[in-house]
Amino acid sequence: MIPWILLGSAQTSRNGSELRLYQRDNEFSIKADSQELMNSLVHGSEDDLAKLACGKIANHRGVRVLVGGLGLGYTLRAALDSLKHDAEVVVAEIVPEVLEWNQKFLGHLADYPLDDDRVTVRLEDVAQVIRAGRGDYDAIMLDVDNGPQAMFQEGNDWIYSNDGLQTSFKSLRPRGVLSIWSTNPDPPFTKRLIRTGFKVEEVKARARSGRKGGGHYYVWVATRS
Repeated sequence: MIPWILLGSAQTSRNGSELRLYQRDNEFSIKADSQELMNSLVHGSEDDLAKLACGKIANHRGVRVLVGGLGLGYTLRAALDSLKHDAEVVVAEIVPEVLEWNQKFLGHLADYPLDDDRVTVRLEDVAQVIRAGRGDYDAIMLDVDNGPQAMFQEGNDWIYSNDGLQTSFKSLRPRGVLSIWSTNPDPPFTKRLIRTGFKVEEVKARARSGRKGGGHYYVWVATRS
């Protein structure tokens, strides 16, 4: 069996957990301590996070969208492929090493999305970027932690709170879209989205695009009225 090779590690800013980037042949994995957060062989749901949101605004010109979490670059690539050439795509990534890993090791996985002129990377907590929003985002796509229930980094719970959802709502233009990735369904969270004023769709997304097997994840697609 081909062994995993450790390519890099990073301390998270909030709870001190360690992120590690591994490679095994053509496969890449990012783990938090011993828990795998993402894997280059199973990114269908990360693609869908962007496709479902950007599909609602794909025909619009001059859109501005926010991607929360760079990860392995797949959500960013799916957003770029869905939007017109005059779009602006802001990526918020709190861990500088994740950006470095994408630049050094991971770019080829999603066809070098960081090289696209439409992309601006902000090394900030996505929550701070949302708080600073001026109501001019057409879409906000969040792959933060493992969703509303599974908290890896302390402090991420604000994003999923009533206050966080209201702030995201105000950061969107009318008919703007908030999409959120999760490992599990969460009916109370769906109710919070609806109470905030969103029209909500819940989508079951395959881990492996176009393939059976590999499990499912969940994406909320919430449209501002």
